[in-house]
Amino acid sequence: MAAQCSGLVRRTLPAIALSLRTSSRLLCTATKQKNNGQNLEDDSSQNEQKTDSASTEKTLTEEKVKLEEQLKETLEKYKRALADTENLRRRSQKLVEEAKLYGIQGFCKDLLEVADILEKATASVPKDEIKEENPHLKNLYEGLVMTEVQIQKVFTKHGLLKLNPVGAKFDPYEHEALFHTPVEGKEPGTIALVTKVGYKLHGRTLRPALESAQER
Repeated sequence: MAAQCSGLVRRTLPAIALSLRTSSRLLCTATKQKNNGQNLEDDSSQNEQKTDSASTEKTLTEEKVKLEEQLKETLEKYKRALADTENLRRRSQKLVEEAKLYGIQGFCKDLLEVADILEKATASVPKDEIKEENPHLKNLYEGLVMTEVQIQKVFTKHGLLKLNPVGAKFDPYEHEALFHTPVEGKEPGTIALVTKVGYKLHGRTLRPALESAQER
């Protein structure tokens, strides 16, 4: 009986060992497959995350570029507005200054007629008649001269200067030639005679001097 049991055990042990080895291999294979499956899932999840991250980054980059363009355009508009405002301020300031300088030119033109009359009056008095023996004429003449001097001082104070260009070269911006005539000893284009003095107000010709010029 004991011998039979021993034989049975010897025959059964190899079969059990083979079964255990087979089961162990199957278990290892299943574990590897499971691990492989998890790895695939992890890789797939990482790829999806990378794709989402790349898409988000692209969107943000596009939005950044758009905002930068809008900022640049806004800055350009702001700079143009500043430049236009500054130009307008300068033009307005220039107009105000010119109004202060030349706002009296109409009044000055009227006073020029008074100055012309005074000049003619003093020039018409015979110099040989201005004597102590003729005090009335002398006092009148001196009064006219003083008045003429004073009015010229007032003109100068307000930027109004006399133009008496005898002997100077003809300038069409300051002079008006009534006629041309040959004058001995004078160069062509030289002003020989002034019939009516001119005036300039702050550098701007208010009335051109009337003269005759040497023929060219």
